[in-house]
Amino acid sequence: MFYQSELSFLCEIFKKSRVNVRITELRELASLLKNPSEDVLFDYPLAFSELIQNLEPETVYRLKDPLGRCFRLILLPSYTPAAALFAGPFLSSQISHQQILEIGEKQGISPQKQHLLSELYASLPVLEDDSTLFTVLDTFCEKIWGGGSFNVRDVSENQPHGDTPISRSMQNAEHMDTLLSIKTMEQRYAFENELIRAVSRGQTHFEAKFHSAFSSDLFEKRVPDPVRNTKNYMIIMNTLLRKAAEQGGVHPIHIDRISSDFAKKIEELTASSDRRALMTEMFRTYTRLVRSNSQKNLSPIVKKTILTVDADLSSDLSPHTLAENQNVSLGYLSTIFKKETGQNLSEYVRKKRMEYAAYLLSTTSLQIQTVALHCGILDVQYFSKMFKAHFRMTPTDYRNEKASSTK
Repeated sequence: MFYQSELSFLCEIFKKSRVNVRITELRELASLLKNPSEDVLFDYPLAFSELIQNLEPETVYRLKDPLGRCFRLILLPSYTPAAALFAGPFLSSQISHQQILEIGEKQGISPQKQHLLSELYASLPVLEDDSTLFTVLDTFCEKIWGGGSFNVRDVSENQPHGDTPISRSMQNAEHMDTLLSIKTMEQRYAFENELIRAVSRGQTHFEAKFHSAFSSDLFEKRVPDPVRNTKNYMIIMNTLLRKAAEQGGVHPIHIDRISSDFAKKIEELTASSDRRALMTEMFRTYTRLVRSNSQKNLSPIVKKTILTVDADLSSDLSPHTLAENQNVSLGYLSTIFKKETGQNLSEYVRKKRMEYAAYLLSTTSLQIQTVALHCGILDVQYFSKMFKAHFRMTPTDYRNEKASSTK
């Protein structure tokens, strides 16, 4: 088949976006929809079995079932017997608690089973219409249909209140509660594992996927207070991300301060709605930490040199002293440090001192002279000159700018 590689690539993108996708013969797909299995609530829109019999070529079907779950369906050319790509379910936007109650009422789902709907929606990714995933799908369709245009058909099914397949599944399957809980748990663990893997590898591009995967209902609710639930989950994630950074080759001395800062921010949360911004900040910070401080490929001598510098910026960190501490020549240490890090040793020490100075200026009220001493620079005028050369402003101006930006 002339587009097999493109099809495989598209399916991989769907899977990476946490969207189920399958290539299925039409007769098999129609049979599944007419005779759904026990996990139909997870995978198949019950209302579209008749549509499968009359699919039109060169058409993207954008389906929405009575629960508001979205799907994509296209008839694939050059398949014998006829087959289709069927992807979903996902949500086009977050579903509020009020909407869940209204959907439950419309579908005849009892209040006792409403929590099952919440579990169901928590397991689904959110993909808006302008998602990159659908741009890729459109590009794929242009490829397989040999042109720049094709039909798009929106099909929404709204079953009436009463005895529907969905309500029967919710009301009668005693094991549905367990199935949904397991599904949600699997989704949460898969998300956490993929997030940790991305951080340990310094994969900043994962952030785009992170936004669609991180649902407000994703994490486990262990106590009635939503803010406390948020804090509990964020504490867990801070711990996991800290370990991910360590797996990525970052020395604990770099991780500890960042982890402590986030622990304070987590406890200062006043609304559960703030979780997304803080979670994004945590992901970015730990990922960049791995990218800038990973020591996986460094020799023991360079690792020890970096650790010595970062451990106490107020001490004597001249290249001569650093080399002497490891019983190697200055020329050897300078050469190997430059080769493995791409930085001159003196420049590395200066950069670390200026970064620490900026941190102290923006987070404390220490006098400039005291900040200089903490950074291992005894002459405050020399410190100010060095700081201005690095940040293009004086220490005082830097502090004032940071103070005004937080008001």
